[in-house]
Amino acid sequence: MGPLQGIKIVEFSGIGPGPYCGMLLADLGADVIRISRKETEGLENKFDIHNRSKRTITADLKNKESVKELLKLIEQVDVVFEGFRPGVMEKLGLGPDECLKVNPKLVYGRMTGWGQDGPMAKLAGHDINYISLSGALNSMGRKDSNPIPPLNLIGDYGGGGMHLAFGIVSGLIHALKTGEGQVVDSAMVDGSLSLMSFFYSLKEMGHWEDNRESNLLDGFAHFYDTYQCSDNKYIAVGSIEPQFYSELLEKLEIDDEQFKDQHNKEKWPELKEKMAAKIKLKSRSEWVEIFSGSDACVSPVLNMEEAQKHPHNLVRDAFTNIDGFNQPNASPRYSVTNLEIKHNAKAVGSDQDDIYEEFNLRKKAFMKD
Repeated sequence: MGPLQGIKIVEFSGIGPGPYCGMLLADLGADVIRISRKETEGLENKFDIHNRSKRTITADLKNKESVKELLKLIEQVDVVFEGFRPGVMEKLGLGPDECLKVNPKLVYGRMTGWGQDGPMAKLAGHDINYISLSGALNSMGRKDSNPIPPLNLIGDYGGGGMHLAFGIVSGLIHALKTGEGQVVDSAMVDGSLSLMSFFYSLKEMGHWEDNRESNLLDGFAHFYDTYQCSDNKYIAVGSIEPQFYSELLEKLEIDDEQFKDQHNKEKWPELKEKMAAKIKLKSRSEWVEIFSGSDACVSPVLNMEEAQKHPHNLVRDAFTNIDGFNQPNASPRYSVTNLEIKHNAKAVGSDQDDIYEEFNLRKKAFMKD
């Protein structure tokens, strides 16, 4: 079901953050119709998680007859979004001006790395480039290391797909209230800056040094870092508040007076060495047992296989198995409009006949020449 049930969305197929945005909206119940390139028709991969719960058609976007029919489709939906470089959709005759002309209530989402304008707008880039300009990348890693890419979670997904999904739903609320559509310009560099806003704030307040591994939350503090155990596995420690820190020391059986001065940054390197030596004495499973049910904010660092089997994730159905693919479940959770993943990614183009009929589109306009 989901809170977006009844909302119809057209997604122009891309990679990474765009499809992830579409997945989030489909997870929330929207009817997402993905338009893919004609040459991809018939391709199928049920593990392509970003395209779960979506319907799928193909089209040659350079074919004027296909474009006419797509505008007819767009006239009947609530949202369109795309992830091409600035100007591409305009050249195809599918830019926001053309689409809002046929559907004034339309929310038109645009996903780019650099935004629709600015000196770098039309340049290529990837997550690592966008977060390098936001200050995020420079903050990741150890003091003596290069900046370390935090997967592509910050630019592509947090500051990209999720940022666009939030923008689209907000624009949709406005459209439903006022009847007025608009363009949502979601740039990954902007999104990653938004995610960094707290740290810019701390820096201005004098609580953050603009150097790697120099602060409370970047691995410098002995009570906020990962530690290797005797079995070469790891635990994560995040005992920031004094009551949690006190419990941490108790469970570790540390009674060294130096540890009482928790926030003295000059002592952190020495205290970290002592804590590391202590934690290295036992295996990860032993520490998990010691900290079980504790508020010390200590947890095992799991790999993806282990995460699927963790008791907490199992009880909450954090993963769901659909046709042999055990995957992260839809979220967040709603008390009334329960979410449901309809199906894994379908073969590209498998919904064409149904969509042609539902939206009264001319099938011939989508056929190969």
